[in-house]
Amino acid sequence: MQTMSKVWLFCVLLFISSYAIANANLTIEITRGSDQALPIGIVPFSGGDNMPEDVAQIIQDNLERSGFFAPLERNSMFDKPSQADEVEFGTWRSLDVRYLVVGSAQQTNSGYQIQFELMDISGQRRMIGETVTVSANDLRGAAHYISDQIFEEITDIRGAFSTQIAYVTAQGLGDNMQFGLYVADADGRNSQQVLTSDQPIMSPAWSPDGRKLAYVSFETERPAIYIQDVSTGQRIQATSFEGINGAPTWSPDGRRIAMSLSKDGQPEIYILDINNRSVERITQNSSIDTEPAWAPDGRTLLFTSDRSGGPQIYEYSLGGGEAKRVTFTGNYNARARYSPDGEQIFLIHRSSRGYQVARQDRDGGRLVVISETTRDESPSVAPNGTMVIFATQQGSNGVLSAVSADGRSSFRLPAAQGDVRDPAWSPFLN
Repeated sequence: MQTMSKVWLFCVLLFISSYAIANANLTIEITRGSDQALPIGIVPFSGGDNMPEDVAQIIQDNLERSGFFAPLERNSMFDKPSQADEVEFGTWRSLDVRYLVVGSAQQTNSGYQIQFELMDISGQRRMIGETVTVSANDLRGAAHYISDQIFEEITDIRGAFSTQIAYVTAQGLGDNMQFGLYVADADGRNSQQVLTSDQPIMSPAWSPDGRKLAYVSFETERPAIYIQDVSTGQRIQATSFEGINGAPTWSPDGRRIAMSLSKDGQPEIYILDINNRSVERITQNSSIDTEPAWAPDGRTLLFTSDRSGGPQIYEYSLGGGEAKRVTFTGNYNARARYSPDGEQIFLIHRSSRGYQVARQDRDGGRLVVISETTRDESPSVAPNGTMVIFATQQGSNGVLSAVSADGRSSFRLPAAQGDVRDPAWSPFLN
């Protein structure tokens, strides 16, 4: 493993080599669909032509992106019902559609009223239906909400379409570089700038309530960890020790942040108590220990260490004892994250093809590569555990990609130009 100073330098150079980013919104590109996806039809909503957003299309895109569904193309639809009693089940069965979404939309004095119904074609029944009232500027939010309801009703897994992602961008060249920290909807739209700086920004991490971000900024010309309220912009400097202040990650209760500090020599894992600012050293080793991640129960930490001669994943119980090694496949495994149920870990594994996202059972089961790209980094798991978002390369540019937890489907979220890095998937927001 490289020395930590070289690691930081490498990360900085990744950004300095970027091109200008013209638009921080990201555009979804489906790169691989699942062969086990469920056939579904999302009929264009009645009245939707008069709305600034195509709600039915957003729902269709969401469900397709999840990898669980294979939507029917609109030009293959024989008719376009808008409510349950207009659905001819035989017609949709002939198109091999298993589920059908119908609905309507109309403008009100204060916004829009959207009505939707989910139909089980095989069972010839209405599964759920609801009327959603939203403000004029929240049509996409309504579409994400409806997508969540449909997804959970069919899969029994909570939908994550109403969540957000944070990511880092770079603009300009050479001495004119500008770095930005952004938050966007899970589909890459509605991006909002949280911070801009002429120095690198790295490693954003969400608080458990989804209200704050911890991140590393070089604005004082050395790395320091900041905590910022996403909605108000208010922020504090959490740490600024000599040496490395890196890789912050929140505890599940939101009271502590684990991080890597080199204030006592080699980089080690520490835990910061946010209220009293006390710092507790967790690892005691002559190796490089970094990239901590909390288990969902808050009792253990994963981290990357080179104590075995190369980067591998270790797990440490906060009750005490020795850290145990949990990865043994290959000579490079790093940046591990737990699944929301704590049963699996997702990480970056160096395979014969390159650096790829991999999955492994927490109890030490077989490691399985799930991404097809080969220059991957910074995986972050969706709060429902169905997808993993990560940074990778597309040509000369850094982009964000996502892959389903089973590796069967994937999509890409490139920006208009330049690099996008360090994605972090938010928790559920309500």
